[in-house]
Amino acid sequence: MTAAAPRLYDRAMPVTAPLPLVKRVSPRTWIVLVWCASTLFTLLTTFRLPGETEPEEWGTAQLYRWDGLLFHVVSALMALYGAVLLRRRPLCALALLILASICEAVTIGVSELPMAQYLAPILALYFIAAAAPRRTSVLALVLGVGALVAYIATRLLSGWAVGMSAELAVVLVSVISWLLGDSAHQARVHAERLSAQASAQAVTAERLRIAREMHDTVAHSIGIIALQAGAAARVTATQPDAAREAMRAVETTGRETLAGLRRMLVALRAADAGHGDGTAAEARPAGLADVDRLAAATTAAGVRVEVRWLGEPRRLPPDIDLSAFRIIQESVTNVVRHSGTHACRVTVDYGEDDISLEVTDDGRGPGTSTDTGFGLAGMRERVALLHGRFSAEPRPEGGFRVAARLPVPVSVR
Repeated sequence: MTAAAPRLYDRAMPVTAPLPLVKRVSPRTWIVLVWCASTLFTLLTTFRLPGETEPEEWGTAQLYRWDGLLFHVVSALMALYGAVLLRRRPLCALALLILASICEAVTIGVSELPMAQYLAPILALYFIAAAAPRRTSVLALVLGVGALVAYIATRLLSGWAVGMSAELAVVLVSVISWLLGDSAHQARVHAERLSAQASAQAVTAERLRIAREMHDTVAHSIGIIALQAGAAARVTATQPDAAREAMRAVETTGRETLAGLRRMLVALRAADAGHGDGTAAEARPAGLADVDRLAAATTAAGVRVEVRWLGEPRRLPPDIDLSAFRIIQESVTNVVRHSGTHACRVTVDYGEDDISLEVTDDGRGPGTSTDTGFGLAGMRERVALLHGRFSAEPRPEGGFRVAARLPVPVSVR
C-alpha cells in the first residue's frame, strides 16, 4: 500500500532545560574535585600569603623532601581509589578517604586535622547517607566521627598540640552533612513510594478507561445487531434471502463482540462503578482510521508526524482496533511532552496473523524528571490484556522507540 504523505510543518517545540550541574556530575567526580581543592588550600596555609606576617601553619621539613612528596602521592592515590569505590563499597571508600586526609595533614605538620582537608570525607558522608541503606549510613557516620575522636585521642596521649575547637567544628560539620544526606534519602524513598502508589492507581484508572471504551464498543455492536434483527423480522415473509443475510450479519457481529469481550474483560479486575468520569460515549469508537487525523493535529501543534502504512489493511476486531489507536495516541503524546524533538515516525504494519505498531523519535526519550511513566504503564497494560508483546526503550542511535505487536484472532484474518 502506498504510504500516506505526511503533512510537514517547521514549528519548534520548547526544549526542556538541562539538568543542573549537581545532577550531571557524579559523586566520585565531586569527591576528586573537593580533594584536590582542599589539599591545595591546606598546602597554601603553610606558605606566607600576601598580607600575612607569617604562615598560618609551619610545614615540617619532610614537606620539602622526597619522603614528604611520596606521602602526598600515596594520599592522593588513596583518595582517588576511595572515590572509585564509593558506589560499590561505601564504607571502604570512606575509610580510605579518612586515612588519606590524616596522612596529608600529618605530612604538612598541622596541629589539627583541618576542616578543608576533611571536606572529602564529609562530602562522602553526605553521598553515603543519601544513597546507601540506613544501616550502612549509620556505620559511615560512626566511622567518620570515630576517626576524628581517635585522631584527637592519639595526639593527646602522645603529648602533641591539639586544636580541640577546630576538631569539634569538623565533627559538627560531619554530623550535619550526614543529616542532610539522610534527609535526602528519606525524601527519595517517600517520593518512590508515592510514585509506586500513583503508578498502581494509573494502571487501575487505565483498566477502568478500557472497560468504559469496551462498553462503548459493545453498545455500538448491539445497536447494529438490533437494527439487523429488526430488518430481518420485517422481511422474513416477503424477502427470505434478505432476512437470512441480515441474520448472518447479526451472527457475525455477535460473535466478534463476544470474542472482544472475552479477550478484554476476562483480565480486568472488578472496579467500583462510582469512579466513572461521566463523559458521554463517542458515537463511533476510535480506531486506526483516526491515526491520520491524529497525525495532522499533532503536526499542526508543532511536532510533525510521519505515518507509514505497511501490509494489506483489513478490518480488525473493535477492541484491537481501539487499543492500537490508543497506543499510537499515547506514544505520540509522550513524544510531544518529553522528547524535545520536532518529528516522529509512526509505522502500522498489517501482518498475516498480527498487527505491529512502532513509534520512533530522535529526541531525549522519557528519561526526564517530568515523566511519570504512567503512559507507558497504560500501554503495557493494554497490550498484556490482548496477549501481545510491548517494548519501550531508548534507541542505540539516539531517541526512543515504542513497539507493540497485537495478535489478530484467526476468525477475522
